[in-house]
Amino acid sequence: MDNKQFAKKLEKRTRKFAVRIIRMSSRLPNTPEARVIRNQITKSGTSIGANYREANRARSKADFKNKIDICESEASETQYWLEVIVEAEWLSWEQLKPGYQECGELLAIFTSIGKK
Repeated sequence: MDNKQFAKKLEKRTRKFAVRIIRMSSRLPNTPEARVIRNQITKSGTSIGANYREANRARSKADFKNKIDICESEASETQYWLEVIVEAEWLSWEQLKPGYQECGELLAIFTSIGKK
């Protein structure tokens, strides 16, 4: 697979992940505390794909690297919020495990891209 195909595939994957996060966040309780977490995880979880799309349209290598670093940071933050949701017992680990694993894979991909 060439770089363009990889980029398209990863853009689609990060978009699907964003939708997964949006759907998951809508299942959080409607309490003041959960609304804060819903806002945080929705921002970080959807930002991964948006920043990756921008990275693919970067004006320079430095701009690309900066956007990839943001993707990595947002994926790490999203994993953190997923852990908080489980520990707060708002959703079960079984419900969040597939999304958590996907987020971990995305984090690994962006970490690897960022080191090149």
